[in-house]
Amino acid sequence: MTAVWVVLGGMLGAPARYLLDRTVTAYTRSHLPLGTLAVNIVGSALLGALIGAETSGMVLAGAGIGFCGAFTTFSTFGYETMRLATGGATGYALGNIVLNTGICLGAVYLGAVAGGLFG
Repeated sequence: MTAVWVVLGGMLGAPARYLLDRTVTAYTRSHLPLGTLAVNIVGSALLGALIGAETSGMVLAGAGIGFCGAFTTFSTFGYETMRLATGGATGYALGNIVLNTGICLGAVYLGAVAGGLFG
């Protein structure tokens, strides 16, 4: 039954990622892939909040593993970073690494704090 919740969460997370990425990209002009950064920040904060609230069982399976797993995107982050680096934009590639890593770790922490306060 847990796998069903993961699948259902993933079915919601993947299109949500696509929609947020496209929306952010449509409204920003940057060499950095800000749509991917946005989904990774939001997903990191949400997963942090779920963990901070000590969520478990089917909720964690559906929302944490399924939704957040399908919503966030390490593979796209890796691809976009390599595309920047091989395209001669090494500074932007390094900036993308620093921003995704630093901000997303901070988002997990802040989400966990918020989840602990409100959970």
